[in-house]
Amino acid sequence: MENCSQDIDFLFETSWEVCNKVGGIYAVLSSKAKTLKDRFKDNLIFIGPDVWSEENPSPYFTETKSLMKRWAETVMLPEGVSVRVGRWNVPGKPVAVLVKFDGMYASKDAAYSRMWDLFSVDSLHAYGDYDEGCAFARAAAMVIESIIDYTKTSPRKVVAHFDEWTTAMGLLTLKADMPGVATVFTTHATSIGRSICGNGKPLYDQLSNYNGDQMAAELNMQSKHSLEKAAAWNADCFTTVSEVTATEAEQLLGRRPEVTPNGFELNFVPAKNKYAAARRAARSAILNMAGALTGVKFADDTFIVATSGRCEYRNKGIDMYLDALRKIADSNPSRKVLAIVLVPAWSAGPRQDLRQHMLMHTYARLDDPIITHKLNNYDSDPINSRIHQLGFANDDAAAVTVIYVPSYLDGFDGILDLTYYQLLPGLDLTVFASYYEPWGYTPLESIAFGVPTVTTTLAGFGRWVKEIEPAPNFENCGVEVVERTDSNYWQAVDAVCDSVRSMLAADATHTEAARKAAAATAAKAQWSDFMKYYDKAYCDALAARDSRVKNK
Repeated sequence: MENCSQDIDFLFETSWEVCNKVGGIYAVLSSKAKTLKDRFKDNLIFIGPDVWSEENPSPYFTETKSLMKRWAETVMLPEGVSVRVGRWNVPGKPVAVLVKFDGMYASKDAAYSRMWDLFSVDSLHAYGDYDEGCAFARAAAMVIESIIDYTKTSPRKVVAHFDEWTTAMGLLTLKADMPGVATVFTTHATSIGRSICGNGKPLYDQLSNYNGDQMAAELNMQSKHSLEKAAAWNADCFTTVSEVTATEAEQLLGRRPEVTPNGFELNFVPAKNKYAAARRAARSAILNMAGALTGVKFADDTFIVATSGRCEYRNKGIDMYLDALRKIADSNPSRKVLAIVLVPAWSAGPRQDLRQHMLMHTYARLDDPIITHKLNNYDSDPINSRIHQLGFANDDAAAVTVIYVPSYLDGFDGILDLTYYQLLPGLDLTVFASYYEPWGYTPLESIAFGVPTVTTTLAGFGRWVKEIEPAPNFENCGVEVVERTDSNYWQAVDAVCDSVRSMLAADATHTEAARKAAAATAAKAQWSDFMKYYDKAYCDALAARDSRVKNK
């Protein structure tokens, strides 16, 4: 496959999640960074929002005043836009430019009018985070133009990559103001597809009957959809992360994207000589937390299963995970199960009674031994409500104990005080019973850490596993892929139950085989393997730019 990197002087990648950990896109970019950095050195520049302050600094960014010093000191950006230049604290430590974009709001009406005139973007129905995303995106485009002008780089030697609808207006601004730059637009999940699912509508059975514009009007998503569609159509190369989302994008946005699957960087995983210690430390932390909350003394060989990810109750399959756990509990499994939900929600901070128990190494049952952190919306949180509704008692007699950790695991949550990657080695199994999952970083992360996982055919990752292993199971690839459709919910629940039970019953030999198979599958999904798809995207963007500029 053609490699056009030698034709690129600068590669810019813009995302709301650069140095700003919000969701799965952070995992995509932060793990991809090292492979790109090896190729482009400091000519790879990530651009993210400067949403930080002295009181609340980004833990992911280190300002380095010697980087791009002359540009940073002399740049005079309009609208009061300012920048900080430094390194993103991830493997590879690429250059990152954080953009303070507050001044852009003053000119938003004129900008929206211009986008309507040039690209028919409908901003009249904007609400929520639309203005914020567009303000950042426009400022990012100004930064890219400024760097190109300052360095006297030919726009023909530049590729600018924009991720998700939140950066789409930056792509359109750059196309209007510096059309010689080749652009790539990646939708990690279409805004209207996510909205269809979030509103409980069947996406897959009815996909061929949906019209994106019509559904946007019905669901009050006109502005985001209009912006995303304009970026998809005006990008020199339009991509998405999986075949399942490519089909969705083609139907709802009207343009077929290229597929650039997400890889992983294995240097996030503890070295082999440190893995056993990392696993012991993680299990100790989890079991101590569970004991301090429930008053139950969990044995060292307790089977620990977890789900994690964005707080999307139906889309991420959290509903199916909990229903499967209830069925497993009712079947009286021979081995005690500790099931965790690691999903950040509207947390009001750690429970002080639990903190005290953990500090004092006290094993005594607390009131409401289900949850580790306080919630601002305790009664309406869907995960909390469903766990209680399903009647998990979390007492000494319980075959399955379910604990909800509704906090970001950044190492400072106040209870576990470990990062998600520090906890992963302690698990025996993960379950991601996704309904709407364009790729599925969580199951890929899981197997990279040697933890077998359960995913579904509605996840891009699940589809990829079935491509490389037509009959996937724990022993041959560390992954089981549950068939899931719009109409087979309880059959899929039963299939999840069967998968969990098979790992519960596995002896040490079979368990170790599954863990090794998981790691072997993850080794096939490294960025070094998947970068060829990005090379093609860059080549196609450059070629499309050449044709576009020539024909203008």
